[in-house]
Amino acid sequence: MSKSYDVAVIGGGAIGTAVAFHLTRLGAGRVALFERQQIAGGTTAQSSGLLRAHYSVPANMALAKASLEMFEGFQALIGDEEASAGFIRCGYMIVAPEGDSSKAVRGAIAHQAGIGIEARLIDKAEALELHPWLNLDDIDAIGYEPGAGFADPYLTASWFARAAKRAGADIRQAVTVEGLLMDGNRVTGLKTSDGDVQAGAVVSAMNVWSHDLTSWTGVNLPMSITRHDVLAFEVDEPYTPRFSILKDLASPSLLYTRSTSGSQILVGTGDEGVETDSPETVDADISLDWIVEQGAALAHRMPKFEEARFVTSWSGLYDTTPDWNPVLGPLPGIEGLTAAFGLSGHGFKLSPMIGRLLAQAALGLPTDQPLAPYRFTRFAEGQPLRGTYGAGAVS
Repeated sequence: MSKSYDVAVIGGGAIGTAVAFHLTRLGAGRVALFERQQIAGGTTAQSSGLLRAHYSVPANMALAKASLEMFEGFQALIGDEEASAGFIRCGYMIVAPEGDSSKAVRGAIAHQAGIGIEARLIDKAEALELHPWLNLDDIDAIGYEPGAGFADPYLTASWFARAAKRAGADIRQAVTVEGLLMDGNRVTGLKTSDGDVQAGAVVSAMNVWSHDLTSWTGVNLPMSITRHDVLAFEVDEPYTPRFSILKDLASPSLLYTRSTSGSQILVGTGDEGVETDSPETVDADISLDWIVEQGAALAHRMPKFEEARFVTSWSGLYDTTPDWNPVLGPLPGIEGLTAAFGLSGHGFKLSPMIGRLLAQAALGLPTDQPLAPYRFTRFAEGQPLRGTYGAGAVS
C-alpha cells in the first residue's frame, strides 16, 4: 500500500525545505519532502549566499524585505535558540557609472525607501569611509543598504528541514521522484524510487531539474539552465566582513564581491552566464583568460588586488526564465500542483518568504504577498517581470 500525505514537496534545497517548514507551521497535516540526494546538496550548496533587498522589480523588493527579516530573526522563526542561518550583516553597496544604470540605482533606492527598507544614496566620501579599498573615479551613483549581508545556504536549509521534521514532516533523502500520479489533469501523488506516494497537493521546487515537469505534465517550461562561475582571490591584507558586499555595474560582467573564509574575497558575475543543457553540476574548466579578466575588473575597482593571488573557483547553475525572475504558482491546466522554477539566481535570498507563499498557495490559503506577478502565463501575455537593470541576476 502506498503512503499518503496531505502535501508532498519535491526538492530539498533552500526553497523546498522552506516550503516544508512553513507547511508544518500552517497546520498542513501530514507533510513529506523528497530529495534525490541530500538536503542542500544541489544548487543551494553552490550559492554565494548574498542577502539583499536591492532590486528594481517592486515585487522582488517586497519578497526580499520579508525574507531578510526572517533571516534576521532566524532563531525566533525556527523556534530554537540554537538555530542559525550563519547571517553576517555587512551591508550592500551598489555602484554605477553615469547613464542608464545610474538612473536605475537611484530609482531602486527611492522605491526601497518608500516601502520601508533602510536604503539610501551615499556620496563617494561616505562610501570610502565604509570601504576604503575602493576606486570610485568612474562612478556616478552609489546605493547603500546597511541591513544586507550574507548567510550560509547549507545551514539555512538544514535548519528548515530539521524544524520541519521535529514538527512531524517526513524528510526523505536519497529518494528520487520519477513522475506524478495523475487523475485526469489533477495531480494525486508521486512516483518515486521508493514506491508510489499519494498526496492531496504537491509542491515542486526542483530548480534546474524542473524540466522533468514537462515530461510529467506536458507543459513546456519557459526555462533554461545557465552556468555561473565564482572565484576567490587573496592579498596579504585580510579582506574581512567589515567591508560591505559590492555590486559593480560599471564592470563588464557586473561583478559582485563579498568576504569569504575570513580573509579572502569572493568574486561572482551578474551577467547572463553560459547556457548549458545538463542539470548536473560539473565544475567547468574555467579559462585562465577569463580569470585574468575578472581579476583585472576587481583590481580596477579595488587597486589593492592588482597583485592578487587566485585561490579557488567553483561553478553553479541557475534555472533561468526569459525575464530573469521566478515562476511561482500553478501550471496551466494542471490541478493540485504548485511549482517554483526559474529562480534565476534569487532563490536563496528569497527562500524564507517564497517558502511561506508556496505553502499558503498549496493549502488554498490567502498568500501574504501576491503571486500574480510571478504567474506562469505572464510570458504568453506579453507581460514579463523585467526590471530596469535588464537581463541578469540583479533584476
